[in-house]
Amino acid sequence: TAGEGEAAAVALVREARLRRAALLVGPLPDAPGPLMRSLVSADVPVVFFGSEPYDPGWAPDAGLLVLDAPQDSVDTAGTWQTELARHSPAYEPDFDLGEAVAPYRLSGTQIRRAARDAAELAAFDGTAPTVAHLQRSARLQSAPLLDKHARRIRPEVGFADLVLPDEPLAMLGELTLRARHRDKVLGEWRLRTGGGRGRGVIALFAGDSGTGKTLSAEVVAGELGLDLYVVDLSAVVDKYIGETEKNLERIFVEADRTDAVLLFDEADAVFGKRSEVKSSHDRYANLESAYLLQRLEAFDGIAVLTTNLRANIDDAFTRRLDLVVDFPFPDVEQRLALWRTCLTGTPCADDLDEELAACAKEFELSGGAIRSAAVTAAYQAAGHGGPVSGADVRAGARREYRKMGRLEPGTSLPWQR
Repeated sequence: TAGEGEAAAVALVREARLRRAALLVGPLPDAPGPLMRSLVSADVPVVFFGSEPYDPGWAPDAGLLVLDAPQDSVDTAGTWQTELARHSPAYEPDFDLGEAVAPYRLSGTQIRRAARDAAELAAFDGTAPTVAHLQRSARLQSAPLLDKHARRIRPEVGFADLVLPDEPLAMLGELTLRARHRDKVLGEWRLRTGGGRGRGVIALFAGDSGTGKTLSAEVVAGELGLDLYVVDLSAVVDKYIGETEKNLERIFVEADRTDAVLLFDEADAVFGKRSEVKSSHDRYANLESAYLLQRLEAFDGIAVLTTNLRANIDDAFTRRLDLVVDFPFPDVEQRLALWRTCLTGTPCADDLDEELAACAKEFELSGGAIRSAAVTAAYQAAGHGGPVSGADVRAGARREYRKMGRLEPGTSLPWQR
């Protein structure tokens, strides 16, 4: 209450005067309360700190010096090395420490806690701190604030699990490279553009459903040692004016406080081509697109947007992307590789590979559909108590064709007989 805040301020100021000391107060809240207003106007030195920007309306009559700490003021790798050595004397990592911790935007205090936790985890395992220990402890410093608005995926896949042509694979590698070295390139080397542009890395994954867009985002997050948060933009869009922007702002504010990769699914819902304004609905739809475009430009994190139809995405947005990765429909060789990858670790009949090659040629399925067919085949095999056979695989492929409303290969219509 106001009375309690003023009483607390009086007590703090009195103690500071008696001790001839200054007050260090923080972190700053989103909005000033009675305690903060009273301390600002006190006649003792007061230092406030926090991540929220200072609002001049807090104390318009007070003389204040506002200092913005530069984002790269913390020597991240050096602080990690110092703190790890504090808990693990004579520790010398056998990996590139700077590259391992580059994806994490932690304060000095968070790094100290993370280094302590990593050392304790390593001691429990009976080893020196490894990359896995550092990644696990760094993740713990980010509270799961996004869980209310997005679905979290803890990556369990790597590049070896992807079956893609060379070009999209190379683009995914470049995406991880940009995410690791953005602070050096955009901050230390001062290559960041103006206009309020953040240090984020924004990519668009375009391709048909089931071609590996979400899986690739999970792989990128796993390579960086981060969690993946999937945001369904079609669920964020609200019919009421202004609500879509509020929903998106909550997501971005919490994402700025969390080290993770954001995946905006179905980006067409907001980033569709802006239409000619013929009604109030068109005007507000265009405002939503403009807002998200500006917010993404100022974002300091890593964001991936997906679309099934690249042609539907507004050109103004495409120009502002760091990377656009196209995911083609798999050809016969890639479909065969997908079948083999999906059935890795599954007991298979000796002659299964021949049937897999035939199915890859006959059934034009995406990677996601092949995985579903492989799961169906595995259940069939578990049901009859044997290894996965060619009949099981073919049954799974037929099931996927029926789900898509397609005729099985070799089927002829009555008028074609």
